Amino acid sequence: MSEFHALVPAAGFGARMGNELPKQYLDLAGRPMIWHALSTLCANPNIKTVFVVLAPDDEYFARYDWSHCAGKLAPLHCGGKTRAESVANGLLVSELEPDDWVLVHDAARPCLSAHLLARMIAELRDDPVGGILAVPVADTLKRADAQQRIAHTEPREGLWQAQTPQMFRAGLLAEALSRSNNVTDDASAIEAMGLQPRLVASDTSNFKVTYPQDIELAELLLDKNR
Repeated sequence: MSEFHALVPAAGFGARMGNELPKQYLDLAGRPMIWHALSTLCANPNIKTVFVVLAPDDEYFARYDWSHCAGKLAPLHCGGKTRAESVANGLLVSELEPDDWVLVHDAARPCLSAHLLARMIAELRDDPVGGILAVPVADTLKRADAQQRIAHTEPREGLWQAQTPQMFRAGLLAEALSRSNNVTDDASAIEAMGLQPRLVASDTSNFKVTYPQDIELAELLLDKNR
């Protein structure tokens, strides 16, 4: 039987937050931001191990209490310069079986709900390719020119906004990333192999904290779901 594991790349800094502390460790509802995503992943009964890919010189992770994740959490100090490199390094060091499922999740998506996570696993566990959480694009999209003026409006029919987790077989994902190491998400590497990941409907609460003003919204959502 294939096992389920999670992998959280957390070697980046998050320069757009304008803070001296790496984004994943910024305070969010009294905890470091990464705490919320890791807690949700560790609480899922299907997930055996949650690997956290940290920068080789990360000195922050060990400062926090992770006792509530005992037995599941496995920090790996093998992060790379890019997200794709960190995921590839994590897959190599974790030594997962090729047929094991791995759910790659952003450390900066703290509002992932237990319900969404469980539904994703249920919908993808028998899928021949795997898939991602995503939401249909609702806003009108504008293409800008070099002067920051509207060049034209992009049709939004059929467009989805990718989220995480992104769930694929460990062997397939490792091979895909070895071929395409400049992608911004795991699904893009799988697509480059000619495969079509499945879209699992998510919601906008599972957003990525990118700018300082996102912290307040994330805290409101976390407080609502307590």
